[in-house]
Amino acid sequence: MNKFSPIVLSVLISVATGHVFAADAEAAKPQQPAEHAYTAKSPKLNRAQIDALLAQPEKLVIVDVRRPDELSSVGAFPAYLNIQAKDLENRLAYIPKDRSVVTVSNHAGRAGPAADFLASKGFRVAGAIGVQDYEAEGGTLIKVTKPEPKPSADAGAKAAQ
Repeated sequence: MNKFSPIVLSVLISVATGHVFAADAEAAKPQQPAEHAYTAKSPKLNRAQIDALLAQPEKLVIVDVRRPDELSSVGAFPAYLNIQAKDLENRLAYIPKDRSVVTVSNHAGRAGPAADFLASKGFRVAGAIGVQDYEAEGGTLIKVTKPEPKPSADAGAKAAQ
């Protein structure tokens, strides 16, 4: 009878029973979908770059292209102009041309194309950032709350009676 070394025997048992080694197990794991790659021409900014721009607010305008519900659920920078990405072309007149522009979305997926669009229209674009990326790098966002609904004129008249 042939004699097998304990290592060879354990390899044979592992293969026969379907056990795999750590290197094989890593290769056998299902691949997670990669995050969407940032493809915009405008630079994707990091926390340090944004903090440097925020230090001179008189030279900066932040255009947040997210929906209002995203602003309230995720948070935002202390001062911003909210123009949703789909409305950007129709709201160009509201964006000052004498300041550097930073566009914002959750992970810069919408902010990058918005930055490229603004650059094509003659705006000085510093870049784009995702607020969730900024927060993950240690940055602090403010919580945005929806304003309380104003009482209707009818309710005020009834209360006066």
